[in-house]
Amino acid sequence: MSTTTTGTYRVTPLRVLRSEWHKLWTVRSTWITVLASVAFLLGVGILMGATYTSDGGDSDVDTVVLTLYGSQLGGICLAVLGILVTAGEYSTGLIRASSTAVPRRTPVLWAKAAVFTAVVFTVSFVTALVTFLTAQIFLSDTDQAASLADDGVLAAIAGNAAGVTLLSLIALGLGAALRSVPGGIGAFIGGVLILPEVLGMLPYDAVSTAIRYFPTQAAGVLGSADPMPDAASPGGALLALCLWAAATLIVPTILLKRRDV
Repeated sequence: MSTTTTGTYRVTPLRVLRSEWHKLWTVRSTWITVLASVAFLLGVGILMGATYTSDGGDSDVDTVVLTLYGSQLGGICLAVLGILVTAGEYSTGLIRASSTAVPRRTPVLWAKAAVFTAVVFTVSFVTALVTFLTAQIFLSDTDQAASLADDGVLAAIAGNAAGVTLLSLIALGLGAALRSVPGGIGAFIGGVLILPEVLGMLPYDAVSTAIRYFPTQAAGVLGSADPMPDAASPGGALLALCLWAAATLIVPTILLKRRDV
């Protein structure tokens, strides 16, 4: 008669992280969305650099913002990936297997968030860095010439990656809370991307001040090398984004404990 040692199969945080890492990279949508994000950011950056002329309409635009215009499109791709990471398991039924393997459930969500954050920040930062350096090959003889040694440039590139990562993490939380891929995408586009623009039309100072700390506006501050007028401070913007991301993760954490899969 054979015996088994239950300790061998004990659920640990490291094993949950390893499981989520394998699940992330064995899904085709991960490769598609990540490569699309890289292509958008790099492609738009090269296009902006190759077509730029001094004293043109973009001469007053922050250099980092100019070269990383594609991060808006690339960020949407990564946000969709965040929604697929969580809501996708509900659409395929894989969440039942995940919940059976990890009965406490919440470690699965937080492991997904941790793995996703590490991957998205690394991809975003490396791509942004390569894009900036490549675009500067074309901008070297223009009024937008800059280097990584210039004040605020490297911090803005890192800030751009942090902004994209936290926005994508918000999308992940929305997908986990709504448990629907179309619902998560709709909530992200409508609530995160469009709603602040609509509210910005209201003629109230209090609304204008509050919008500065909305996710997309805060992310824009982090990705700028020069201080933006009428915007939040970089520290305030980063704190606001972290709070938004934490809030969207706390909601599905509570729901996981209160309702079935």
